[in-house]
Amino acid sequence: MSALRQRMIEDLRIRNYSPRTVDICIRAVARFAGHFGKSPDRLGTEQIRAYQVFLVETRKASWAIFNQTVCALRFLYNVTLDREEFVNHIPYARPERKLPVVLSLSEIGRFFKAISNLKHRTVLMAMYGAGLRISEALQLQLTDIDSERMVLRIRQGKGRKDRYAPLSQTLLFALRTYWKVNRPEKWLFPGAKPDHPLHPTAIQKACKWARQEARLSKSVTTHTMRHCFATHHLEAGTDLRTIQHALGHRSLNTTAFYLHVATETRDRSPRGPVDLLAAAVASPVTGDRQAGS
Repeated sequence: MSALRQRMIEDLRIRNYSPRTVDICIRAVARFAGHFGKSPDRLGTEQIRAYQVFLVETRKASWAIFNQTVCALRFLYNVTLDREEFVNHIPYARPERKLPVVLSLSEIGRFFKAISNLKHRTVLMAMYGAGLRISEALQLQLTDIDSERMVLRIRQGKGRKDRYAPLSQTLLFALRTYWKVNRPEKWLFPGAKPDHPLHPTAIQKACKWARQEARLSKSVTTHTMRHCFATHHLEAGTDLRTIQHALGHRSLNTTAFYLHVATETRDRSPRGPVDLLAAAVASPVTGDRQAGS
């Protein structure tokens, strides 16, 4: 490991960035250096600009990948290399504003019924039922289930923040059913090695297979569960502030984005989340399964 790479890792850790963020930043800088075959401390603003042009025009990088690279390079030059004058030459891309794919309650029900593996199904039900990211669901421990207060403790979610997510009766029943069969000890969803949580790839593959088995024409990813949670609760009349807290959004404006996705929002006084997971799993299969919906 080079001295520069080690120093950047230390700088990121000192500032309490998550291991995943550290890995993303280091990989982004490594790709930048590899593109020119030189150490980043020997590259300047012209090379930075050329690399950004390469990402946009040749690699056709997504907005997320492009801005991850920008964040990594800005940190490298501003903090690790102490070249603050370089930062203004590393612009961010304008954010994309694409509306997420959202399944109907009936489609969510079909999706869950198509998953034969109990562990995989329960993970995805937890993600939909509590609005969790895949990393948050897979990091759950048995002690994070609080059936007295009906909440799930989310440890170090995005931004390294703890929060509590709602635990419905239907989700609690699903978790108990799963526990009686699998009897996990520490991690709620352990992987092949019991002392490690399940790898996200297993759930991502389960999503792909379940979509095909349920014959859904819409694209479905693990993050679709979170989008569905927010949108369905908004349509059911759950107030925006409650949804914000459940999702762990720092700004209410981020949650308000789902106002553009919901087909209707009921005018109700503030209320907590309803048990939409119960409605989803109880939904009858409707529509043409051959054509999707």
